[in-house]
Amino acid sequence: MTVDVNKTDGPDATPPAGPEAIKAIPVRHPGRYVSAAVALALLGSVLYAFAQGNINWDAIPDYFFDDRIIDGVWNTLLLTVLSMVIGIVGGILLAVMRLSKNPVTSSIAWFYIWFFRGTPVLVQLFVWFNLGLVFEYINLGPIYKDYWSSFMTPLLTALLGLGLNEAAYMAEICRAGLLSVDEGQSEASHALGMSHTKTLRRIVIPQAMRVIVPPTGNEVINMLKTTSLVSAVQFADLFKEAQDIGQNAGSTVEMYFLAAAWYLIMTSILSVGQYYVERYYARGSSHSLPPTPLQRVKAAVLPTRRPKGVSA
Repeated sequence: MTVDVNKTDGPDATPPAGPEAIKAIPVRHPGRYVSAAVALALLGSVLYAFAQGNINWDAIPDYFFDDRIIDGVWNTLLLTVLSMVIGIVGGILLAVMRLSKNPVTSSIAWFYIWFFRGTPVLVQLFVWFNLGLVFEYINLGPIYKDYWSSFMTPLLTALLGLGLNEAAYMAEICRAGLLSVDEGQSEASHALGMSHTKTLRRIVIPQAMRVIVPPTGNEVINMLKTTSLVSAVQFADLFKEAQDIGQNAGSTVEMYFLAAAWYLIMTSILSVGQYYVERYYARGSSHSLPPTPLQRVKAAVLPTRRPKGVSA
């Protein structure tokens, strides 16, 4: 008598074989290859077009570290920092005024934001620069009196034009951050006897920073690029120095490329700083922080560690 090894009934039944492994076939995306080919073709066309131009590329490294260019870089950074300080301080003040229950202060803040956000920065710069045509003197009584042309220097014109305009934008950013904090925390702090100022300083503003910091970082980078407009009011920033060198050396376009390269370097450095500042203020709000650029490089370059006893 023979025994059926494939028997499936009774106590000695052979268990059925497991499911067969699924042979997964990856989905093909021909459109990706087509779009990549089109993008490479367009890039090649642009590079070919620039290669046909009569551009003196050697002039860029020759003037890249010229003393005038370096002075322009420092002036640009200085103007960016000072303008952002004015903008941040003014923005916080305007945001508090806008949220005030006093109709006078809130109306003044609203009008300020409406005016400076609604007019171009270049127009504001020209207004400050040319006020000497209608005001011969600036007279602040016993505090200060001088000719307007002596008082309104290119640096002061640039600071007023950029800083006051930035304050209007920072006011809306700060107001959004303050409104993001739950109102119950302010009520609880007032119930504990804390004043309104102390509540803002210790309770509201630290929590609002998570909302305020990311767009503020973008504003800093945008401010760095906006400083190029102050060349119109004769301030010696990077763009102004590059423009003057280009006109004197007969390499106008080349110096524009040089200025663009310096702006790219500075904005890239600021972008890295912005990333770490955002990461710092994100602590406690995320379960896991995103990896830093250095951690990403290590993960891509260094081999993955395997547990002991596990062979490759």
